[in-house]
Amino acid sequence: MDWMAWTWPTAAFFGIIAVTLITFTILAIKFPEVPRAGILGMETTRGDRLFITLLGSAFINLAWLGLLSAPQWGALVVCLFYAIAVFRWV
Repeated sequence: MDWMAWTWPTAAFFGIIAVTLITFTILAIKFPEVPRAGILGMETTRGDRLFITLLGSAFINLAWLGLLSAPQWGALVVCLFYAIAVFRWV
């Protein structure tokens, strides 16, 4: 897999995503999800909110790279607050 240029940060990223998906699957089995209506006005489940969080975080990181010259870890902090907000209010 040399053509993919795997690095430790890349492997860690995909590993964390895999662990998150496994954790959410186990949670869904042990504690069945009950959809709830948030500020979007539509019903969402934990999986929906995870998807919204991942998609939004990707856009936050892309905007951070394109618009700011600050270190990338700052985008991680913004993404963490974004994730908390999504799971709390969406």
